[in-house]
Amino acid sequence: MSATASAQQRITRLATVTAVHRAFHWLHLHQPQLRQWQIELVRIPAPPFGEAARASWFLDRFHQLGLTNVHLDEEGNALAELAPENPTQTTPVILLSAHLDTVFPAGTPCEPRQAVDSPRIYAPGICDNAAGLTALLALAAALRYANVTPPIPILFAANVGEEGQGDLRGMRHLFERGPYRNRIAAAIALEGGGTNTVVTRALGSTRLSITVTGPGGHSWIDAGAPNPILILSRALAAIADIDLPSDPLTTLNVGHISGGTSINSIPETATALLDLRSIDPSQLLSTEAAVRRICGSLLLPASSTSNLAQITIKNIGNRPAAALPDDSPILHTLRAVDRHLTLRTETRLGSTDANIPISMGIPAIAIGTGGAGGGIHTLHEWYDPTGRETALRRILLTLLDTTQTIAETPPQ
Repeated sequence: MSATASAQQRITRLATVTAVHRAFHWLHLHQPQLRQWQIELVRIPAPPFGEAARASWFLDRFHQLGLTNVHLDEEGNALAELAPENPTQTTPVILLSAHLDTVFPAGTPCEPRQAVDSPRIYAPGICDNAAGLTALLALAAALRYANVTPPIPILFAANVGEEGQGDLRGMRHLFERGPYRNRIAAAIALEGGGTNTVVTRALGSTRLSITVTGPGGHSWIDAGAPNPILILSRALAAIADIDLPSDPLTTLNVGHISGGTSINSIPETATALLDLRSIDPSQLLSTEAAVRRICGSLLLPASSTSNLAQITIKNIGNRPAAALPDDSPILHTLRAVDRHLTLRTETRLGSTDANIPISMGIPAIAIGTGGAGGGIHTLHEWYDPTGRETALRRILLTLLDTTQTIAETPPQ
């Protein structure tokens, strides 16, 4: 029997299991509870590197839901398990995660506003990723209500560091340094809204900080001293002319510039932050090399006064590019689930928490959690939970079938 046909049979059987219907029933009846959780958690600021308060809120919810081994790990991820009796320290686990952090800096007003004439909720981060975090709780609650005992532990993680300069630090810890690092056999990252989408290709990125420093001075008295802002500007103008391929698609963005103190002062420093992205790891390397060559060429010989200036380039982020194989068991499962639910499987390219496991050869997807959203990463972000239940059923079936598939796979 083909893998596709086998997956279809498994999903058909799974959808008839009484406990699964009980879990579906909980999801159907408790949509108001999900909305309330989402409003509560989005009120708690979670700026980059400032997710602790929201993580603490999740630990309380995990305890209330009756999950086990509830704790905060060394990186700040809020973790809990739904496990069979007496799992060992070598029993494989499946990771179900949603990231805690938002792109918004500390001090951003985050009080949600509910629309009068529609189900929409407005707040920074209400979709990315309050929708994913709400789904994490919903799935845990539904499984607990239905008394589902998975054949292997499900590791629930409200993780830190997905956005911006967080550089996937929560996922890196789980897969590279944490105590579960050798046990995670598959991973599902819950990401924003949408019902049909699934990220199976990891968009790679390299993030650079370019800083030019000089002695600074008075704009009149010290005229002629090297000006870091002007040097940085010349570098950025040249960087903008780098020839980037469209196949494989590669992009370069300057997202932030800072420096200087006043109009009549020669600045001592100027900094720009660059974001390089590609589906091809080699293109990231060659584009970074081109940026470094340009910056190195701007400093003049030692005989010039410009030798007082220095350019420093720091790598402040790396997200690996990779792709989930088309014949991966988790993808066969998802497609079978979608056929069962009469959904289209829309595979996408994206930069998500799934980048880390996919790049390590661990089956992983990032999946939408239903409803619809807009204004992502702006102060006008919104989310409409209408239809969320279907996406949660999709995730639940995929999760349960994957746990069984892993449990039945002989150890390597």
